[in-house]
Amino acid sequence: MSNVSLDHRELYRLPWNLADNAIAWLEPTAKCNLACEGCYHANINVHKSLAEVSADLDVFARSRTVDGISVAGGEPLTHPQIVDIVRMVAERGWKPIVNTNGLALTEELLRDLKRAGLAGMTFHVDSKQHRPKWKHRTEQEHNELRLHYAEMVARVGGLSCAFNSTVYGDTLDAVPDLVTWAQRHIDIVHVMVFICYREPTLDGDFEYYAGGRRVDMSELAYGEETGKRIDISAEDVVAKIREPYPDFMPCAYLNGTEKPDSFKWLLSLRVGTSRRIYGHPGPKFIELAQSAHHLRTGRYQAYASPSTLRRGRSMLWLSPLDRGLRRAFGRALRDPGLSFRRAHLQSIMIIQPIDVLADGRQNMCDGCPDMTVWNGELAWSCRLEECLHFGQFVRSVRKEEVSAPAPPAA
Repeated sequence: MSNVSLDHRELYRLPWNLADNAIAWLEPTAKCNLACEGCYHANINVHKSLAEVSADLDVFARSRTVDGISVAGGEPLTHPQIVDIVRMVAERGWKPIVNTNGLALTEELLRDLKRAGLAGMTFHVDSKQHRPKWKHRTEQEHNELRLHYAEMVARVGGLSCAFNSTVYGDTLDAVPDLVTWAQRHIDIVHVMVFICYREPTLDGDFEYYAGGRRVDMSELAYGEETGKRIDISAEDVVAKIREPYPDFMPCAYLNGTEKPDSFKWLLSLRVGTSRRIYGHPGPKFIELAQSAHHLRTGRYQAYASPSTLRRGRSMLWLSPLDRGLRRAFGRALRDPGLSFRRAHLQSIMIIQPIDVLADGRQNMCDGCPDMTVWNGELAWSCRLEECLHFGQFVRSVRKEEVSAPAPPAA
């Protein structure tokens, strides 16, 4: 376990909530062309029609103010009308961000998506996806594949490029190498996301209920216990990054629904070049960025454009407002080479999904950005299989509470 102690009171609590958020999560298909370990969705060959997609977008329009729509799945590029779906999102004034494993992506398709209004790509790439020709390759070796996608996005131009990687017990040590790789390509890699691996079921101390009915979680695609480590925390990932990068510092977070001091989404920003990171903007900088965007547009900002992220040097002039930027500005002044190089802003996000606490309470992401649609209402995308199988979300209850005798009548 980590010995890093982050004080949530010293970070900016992102103002995102269920009704007013940076993003929403659209799932136009349940089909996927990979079988990733830890996936929370059953892989079935079912695509939503454009009418069904439009109905989901209607739910977002009336339920949640958003800046961007994550088009996910399943694997969204398997949907035969993915270009039309991206166009539908863009025509409603939202930023479409396609969340993909990239397996079905070609440069021609990417250009078609951009013409339809695409704002960015988020690629999920890690060593537990059982990709053809990539089996038994390390996380570090997968950087070759990551670079292939990043360079494709850069050639098309004008699109945000992000990478997700699930962190397992045996890949935690690789996190710093991915952070180093992201810095090396800071000009074309805008966001790096680490997702702590979780399973929905715990040990034999718990039973699971949908309403008053006990259910068997092994019926779900992700319900089988694998024996993998499921207690990796955001602080663990921070501690691992700090081994080679002791100055690494988050600036903002989303807390948990049951633990207000827990870090469910933990955001760090860094300003620098492929050769050197000058520093990490602090809480005041991200507060200013989110508040100013909301004041100007009525929305909290999702993915910043590449043209904005290339202005890292000009952002340093905001240093009087932010302690982290002041440190970065001082280091930049001592680097004469910066006059001949462009500085960039890059995001490192750490996501810590559902935690089931010792008493059975489920600590979800408070104001979760990845809310999707179930029966015409917002629902947690990471637990949608519970609704599909049991008609509602599942509660976890300690067995001693189930078997305890009722208290005597007064």
